[in-house]
Amino acid sequence: MSTMTTSASVSGRAASPWLDFAPCDRSIQSIYIHVPFCAVKCHYCAFYSKEPDRQTIEDYVTALCAEIEAAGPSAGPRTIFFGGGTPSILPPVHLKRIFESIEKAGWSGAEEWTVECNPATLNPAKIRLFRDYGVNRISMGVQSMEPELLETLGRIHTVEMVHRSFDQLRDAGFDNINLDLMFAIPGQTMSHWNSSLQQIADMGSEHLSCYEVIYEEDTPLFQSLKDGTLSEADEELAEAMYEYLIDFLRERGFRQYEVANFARDRADDAMDIPLIPDFACRHNLNYWHGGSYLGLGPAANGFIRDIRYQNVANTRRYAELMGSTRNAMEWKEQLSPMARAGELAAFGFRTAHGWDAEQFRQRTGFNLTSQWEQPIRNFISCGWMSHKDGRFFLTPTGLRFADAVAMEFLVTG
Repeated sequence: MSTMTTSASVSGRAASPWLDFAPCDRSIQSIYIHVPFCAVKCHYCAFYSKEPDRQTIEDYVTALCAEIEAAGPSAGPRTIFFGGGTPSILPPVHLKRIFESIEKAGWSGAEEWTVECNPATLNPAKIRLFRDYGVNRISMGVQSMEPELLETLGRIHTVEMVHRSFDQLRDAGFDNINLDLMFAIPGQTMSHWNSSLQQIADMGSEHLSCYEVIYEEDTPLFQSLKDGTLSEADEELAEAMYEYLIDFLRERGFRQYEVANFARDRADDAMDIPLIPDFACRHNLNYWHGGSYLGLGPAANGFIRDIRYQNVANTRRYAELMGSTRNAMEWKEQLSPMARAGELAAFGFRTAHGWDAEQFRQRTGFNLTSQWEQPIRNFISCGWMSHKDGRFFLTPTGLRFADAVAMEFLVTG
């Protein structure tokens, strides 16, 4: 990894930090914007976020608008994703400033524009603002429909807020809504899991993201496991919950297109079923297919032309750097062709359709079945991978262990 320095432009103003490795032809088609604020940090969360105060939010928004301006010439996004943190915690006046900067950069009209929301921080005024500026997809963090499990996870919303926010989004015209759920939560039973799934299915969202709880170090949930306050769900129960999830959603018209993601099609009676569901998240598909994207905001990651970078993971420092040098990158690194190919294989095998061997060769210059012959043989032998007509993909069992599969493809150097 190496620290990136910013060169001066002819006009004397600092040049966009992306221009030395990104084409200035608006070819970057995905943008991730990190909003680093949460009302309260969830007990399981290891992402960079802080409780906000008025001045920090003001400084962040000013810096982000400057970064959007600097990045503008490099991007013509088909997808925009506001993640966090909790983007919906921002007051309308600050959301409007950001949205106006996006308009000025020429990024309006994205085919898919997602904003992550917490049910406790949504209201009709914010929802109208989203609609007015072109947001067309909402991802709402529900996690569970059981009050005691929401408390275990440190969530600030209630089950009633979930229903209210969902209804408000529908009333405003949002017809592409994702709901996040978690399973294998400490204390969660199969009955809890079935109840949450049933309630969510009855709401009728277009997309579901369902994650097994991960116990990250330096989180309250991890500490509760260490001191014995909570007990981790056993592996057999977690596996049973995952299998139940797949069957439950399949019966209700959802298709699994990635390890943790399920989406509907627009028409159940379509003659030709597409490889990818109609309501799949196009932004995330760009990640898994190895596409370029800009990452804006503190701690945001980006990937452009085999170069990965990350902004400084400190909101105050991010604001200072954007105010002085208009460059908040902390580091960047160039991936070798082999490392890039291995990463592309690993990401692609997270999706249900996997990789077509010939397409992979054309994309990377590497032969999937010879370069990684032994791991592929092993995965097929144990039932984690299958192949048909030149396409290699993970089985339902294999998808649950996609992270272990990925380790066999990732290389260094």
